[in-house]
Amino acid sequence: MRTNIVLLTTILVTACSNSQPQPQKGTTPAAQVEGSLIEVMRGILFPNSNVIFAGQGKNPADIKPAPDPTTATDPLQGTYGGWTAIANSGIVLAESANLLTIPGRKCANGRPVPVDNADWKMFVQGLRDAGKKTYQAAQSKNQDSILDAADAVTTACSNCHDKYRDKPGGDADRCM
Repeated sequence: MRTNIVLLTTILVTACSNSQPQPQKGTTPAAQVEGSLIEVMRGILFPNSNVIFAGQGKNPADIKPAPDPTTATDPLQGTYGGWTAIANSGIVLAESANLLTIPGRKCANGRPVPVDNADWKMFVQGLRDAGKKTYQAAQSKNQDSILDAADAVTTACSNCHDKYRDKPGGDADRCM
C-alpha cells in the first residue's frame, strides 16, 4: 500500500511538473510601460539633453571632477565625466527613442502617445539620429562637433514639441 502511495505521488508530481508551460527559448518579453511620457521626458531626456547642452559652453575635457566623483550629481563631474558623459548622454537619447515607441504609454493628460502617427515616428527617428550624432561628436572630442550635435538635439526636440507639446490649450491638448 505504501509503495502504491509513493508511486502514485511520484506520478502526480511528474505529471503536474510536465503540464506547466515551459518558457520558449529565444523569446523576448514584451516591453512594459512604467512611466508616462512626461515622466520619461523629465527623468531621462531632459537631464541628458542638458548634459549635451552644457558641453557647448565649456570643453568637456576641461570640466574638473567633483571632490568625490562617485557621488557627483552632475554627470559631467562624475566618475564617467567629461567627454564620456557627453557620449553617454548621446547614447541615452538614441536609446530613449525606443521608449517613445512602446504602445500603451500615456501623455500627461491621459491620452495615448501617438506611436502610430507617421510624424511621431519621424520625430522619434530625429531624436535617435541626434543622439547618435552626439555620441559620434563626443567620440571625436571636437568642440565644434558638439555644437552641431546640440543643434540636432534642439531641432529634434523642437520638432516634436511644436506639434505635440506646445499647444494653445496647454496640457489638456498635448499629444493631439
